[in-house]
Amino acid sequence: MKIGTPPFEYDWLSDWAAIPDSESAESGWAHHGMAVTKAGEIIGVHPANPSILVFSQSGDLHRSFTVPIREGHQLALSTDNGEECLWIADPGRKNLKSSGYDPVPGERGGQVLCVSLTGQPKKTISTPEHPVYEHGNFAPTSMTVFDTGSGGNGDVWVADGYGESIVHRMDSAGNLIGSINGEEGDAGRFDCPHGVWVDYRKADPELYVADRANRRVQVYDLEGVYKRVFGEEVLTSPSAFAVDGQYMIVAELRARLAVFDLDDSFVTYIGENESISRIERNSPDDIPGWPNNLDDNGNPVRSRVLQTGKFNSPHGIATDNDGNIYSGEWLIGGRYTKLVKSR
Repeated sequence: MKIGTPPFEYDWLSDWAAIPDSESAESGWAHHGMAVTKAGEIIGVHPANPSILVFSQSGDLHRSFTVPIREGHQLALSTDNGEECLWIADPGRKNLKSSGYDPVPGERGGQVLCVSLTGQPKKTISTPEHPVYEHGNFAPTSMTVFDTGSGGNGDVWVADGYGESIVHRMDSAGNLIGSINGEEGDAGRFDCPHGVWVDYRKADPELYVADRANRRVQVYDLEGVYKRVFGEEVLTSPSAFAVDGQYMIVAELRARLAVFDLDDSFVTYIGENESISRIERNSPDDIPGWPNNLDDNGNPVRSRVLQTGKFNSPHGIATDNDGNIYSGEWLIGGRYTKLVKSR
C-alpha cells in the first residue's frame, strides 16, 4: 500500500526481510538499528541472537555472522583505509523471554564494537576513563564516526544513552578526547541521548544528538561546541537519524518518522501512529504493554495490533541512494519494513 504524500510518498513493504531462525526471532525482543553499505546491502541485527544480518535490497539474506555482544543496538558505518567497517553499540543488556522479558545484563558490560563487513573484529571501546563512571554505568546506545572517507578525522562519538546520559568524543584509537552532556549551551542537560549522527549535508559537518527523553535534537560542531536545539514542538521520542538528499529523517520511537529540511524546519510525518504509544493511565485508548501487548496474566506478548502503513515503534532507520527507507522496530519479534520511495 502507498503512504505519505509527494515528495514523501512510499510503497509500504511489510515483512520485507528474510529473517533466519524464525522460531528464535519470534521470541526475541528486537532493539536494533539499520545501516546501508556503499554497495547497497542492508544491515540489521537478529531479534534474538547476537548476530548481524546482511540483506539485498529485495530482502534476501546475503550472509550473517555472530558478534560478541549482548545486544545489537544502533549501527553505523565508517571507512578505514578504504575498507568499510560496521560499528555496533551494545548497552550490555537485553530483554529476554526466559526472564519474562526483563532486561538481563551481559557478561561484557556496555561496549562499542567495530568489525569488518564479514565480522572480523577491529576495535572495541569499553567504559571511558571519565569520572562519571566511578559510580555510574556505561550503556551506549549509538555511535557515529567523523569519517576520514568524508573528510573527517576519524573521531568516534559515542552516546551513553542508557547509562549516564552523556556523549563522548574518542579518537580513532578509542582514547577519550572530551565529553558533552547538554550543559554546554542554553538547551540544558541531555536526558537519554539515544542517537548521534554526523551530518555532511552542509559545508561544515555537524553533530546531531537525539535528546530523546527531552523530546528534541541538539546540534554541536565537531569540536563539541553547542550550536542550537530544535524539534521540541514536533518531536516526542527522537531515536535515530537518516538522510534523503537534503532532508533528514528522524525515527520517533513513539510510532512515526519525522522529516526535517536543511534548516531543521519540520516538513512532515511518515507512517504516523502516535496514538498507539500513548501512556495515559485508565484511558480507554491505551494499548496495554506497548510496544507489545499483554496476555491474560499480564505478561508481554508480541503486538496484535501491528498495521500495514503505520509504525508501532521505529527504533532504527537507514536510507539507500534511491531514498528508500529501511526500518527496524522495537518489539517482541521485531518488524523489518521497507518503504519504497515513489518516483
